Amino acid sequence: MFQPKLSVITVVFNNARDIERTMLSVLDQTYANIEYIVIDGASNDGTLDIIRKYRDRIKLISEKDNGIYDAMNKGLNMATGDYVLFMNSGDEIYTRDTVTKVFATAEDADIYYGETEMINDDGESLGQRRHKAPEKFTWRSFKYGMSVSHQAIYIKRSLTERYSMRYHLSADIDWIIRAAKKAKKIVKVDGYVAKYLVGGMSKKRHRESLVERFAIMSHYYGPLLTVFYHLVIAFRLGWYWLKHKRTND
Repeated sequence: MFQPKLSVITVVFNNARDIERTMLSVLDQTYANIEYIVIDGASNDGTLDIIRKYRDRIKLISEKDNGIYDAMNKGLNMATGDYVLFMNSGDEIYTRDTVTKVFATAEDADIYYGETEMINDDGESLGQRRHKAPEKFTWRSFKYGMSVSHQAIYIKRSLTERYSMRYHLSADIDWIIRAAKKAKKIVKVDGYVAKYLVGGMSKKRHRESLVERFAIMSHYYGPLLTVFYHLVIAFRLGWYWLKHKRTND
């Protein structure tokens, strides 16, 4: 059977409320060949005490960093797996057998990806993300928005590079595109593979996030096409909210 080593990386800072739920979603996987790396930004709210309960089952760094993508780069530097997956504090691998399911879908893909379920602060389902994962994913698939979430994509480590410190909120988009440009075999996994806690930094600083996303898309797709793509995104978003407003009414 195809059973590659998976490095799961969790980045956290002062999130005692959610960190254990995220960690258990990784540690309770039925798939055995997992290396779990936790990068803590010197938390002082009790988060580190929770993490240390599982010290013998993880690799841990706890120190100050220069932001989330610096912390993610530390995780990449420690990773030794064939594939990497980022599952940051508050998010979860969907079910206990999800990793087994992912690697059973096909052998030796460069990238595996699937759907993401949104959850609220109470862990209640908010349904599927508005951006549904495409049937065929390529590096061009982000032109109309981030159609595959960070938590739902398994990338062969040999294809990954460091996160760009040029971006503060949307470097994950740039990181995935760079890896996808190198990928030859990209496989979609049926159904949900991750749970995403709504309300991260990119939501709290939405305008800044959008500016970064526009800059990233312009770099890869060209500025004129990016303007066109954003007009399409705006139209689709308006239609989405209008449709759901009618449904609610």
